[in-house]
Amino acid sequence: MTAGTTEPEEYATGPAERRREQRGWYFYDFACSVYSTSVVTVFLGPYLTSVARAAADAEGFVHPLGIPVRAGSLFAYSVSASIVVAVLVMPLVGAVADRTGRKKPLLAAAAYLGATATAGMFFLAGERYLLGAFLLIVANASLSVSMVLYNAYLPQIAEPDERDSVSSRGWAFGYTSGALVLVLNLILYSGHDSFGLTEGEAVRICLASAGVWWGAFTLVPLRRLRDRRMPPKGREGMGEGAVGSGWRQLRETLKDMRRHPLTLSFLLAYLVYNDGVQTVISQASLYGSEELGLDQTTLITAVLLVQVLAVAGALGMGRLARTYGAKRTILSSLAVWTLILSAAYFLPADAPVFFFTLAAAIGLVLGGSQALSRSLFSHLVPRGKEAEYFSAYEVSDRGLSWLGPLVFGLAYQLTGSYRDAIISLVIFFVVGFALLARVPVRRAVEAAGNAVPDRI
Repeated sequence: MTAGTTEPEEYATGPAERRREQRGWYFYDFACSVYSTSVVTVFLGPYLTSVARAAADAEGFVHPLGIPVRAGSLFAYSVSASIVVAVLVMPLVGAVADRTGRKKPLLAAAAYLGATATAGMFFLAGERYLLGAFLLIVANASLSVSMVLYNAYLPQIAEPDERDSVSSRGWAFGYTSGALVLVLNLILYSGHDSFGLTEGEAVRICLASAGVWWGAFTLVPLRRLRDRRMPPKGREGMGEGAVGSGWRQLRETLKDMRRHPLTLSFLLAYLVYNDGVQTVISQASLYGSEELGLDQTTLITAVLLVQVLAVAGALGMGRLARTYGAKRTILSSLAVWTLILSAAYFLPADAPVFFFTLAAAIGLVLGGSQALSRSLFSHLVPRGKEAEYFSAYEVSDRGLSWLGPLVFGLAYQLTGSYRDAIISLVIFFVVGFALLARVPVRRAVEAAGNAVPDRI
């Protein structure tokens, strides 16, 4: 292929080669999803909070960098800080990847930095809350950066009519690994005495094992995926600063979005309610352990329930969307999310059955609300600009997702109540619902120059 062709070496050359790369691509989700499930969702929130409380003063505050922080807010603040770091780094990494075509070394660097930080959580003991916060920030930011690179492979390894199924399989691989490792975690944690371990040692092994799993299975995509040589125009201006170029490219895409205000309106609605979704997922275990007094075994079982039902929920909501349209189905899911948080506020302590009921409800709306949001956005993207719009979608998503953990942390900081913190997240779903309800999606699809589906 010459440099003048439309897609020089952008796609794998044949079905067999595409399938080989696709199978490798699935395994990065299989590798890194364990971090999201075992570390962020289950173990680290309650454990880091306990470490911070061990180091806290008589009033319950720790003082990182001399700043008074309530020990129970440290985890939420650290998640928020990690997202800020990721947003600052992603344009740099994206610019280098676009200019050089060498996504694989960058993916390897981000993945192994995150995996190493996660494995290092084995040393999070005693009063080392600063170490825990630092490792969380590094691991979380590394995951976010690696996902940008991971997602950027999709248009290169799958033809347009394959991408929905390929993307869905990657999603399924992630849920499968998350559930599998959680079962192993449950066996280790619940039987820690029989293994000659303390409860804290069992938790630290579960945390570290997620890093080992992440690093080990990342070898599969690194062996299967290949980098594409960039045409000469893709290397022009290599002497310019990558950071400036990355932010400049993002600004140009956002400027172009201003010519499609309805697409931008949907994106704003998604960013608001998805921030609520992500915050509920990251803070649920902390709420369950600290406010409801549930033990770690109960929390692991609840997250397993979410993992299993999220697949069924995504498929079920997909069927509902075919009947009622994606917008109405998403709006209904946001109403359910609001009811879930309202019920969580009144949930009695030491009542695992009620917690399992809420976990089941979360599982049924989690996968579907996210999957349908992505597919609905795809209809609002002008043809020929899919890659740049979805890049802005990813960066913008991460750019706002620090707000939910910050609100949760501040609510607890000011009130000392996790019930007040969890109910504060209702605002994200209410505002997101109102913004999405105002988007005329049929007109938005037409304005983007796309054919309007029968149901949307």
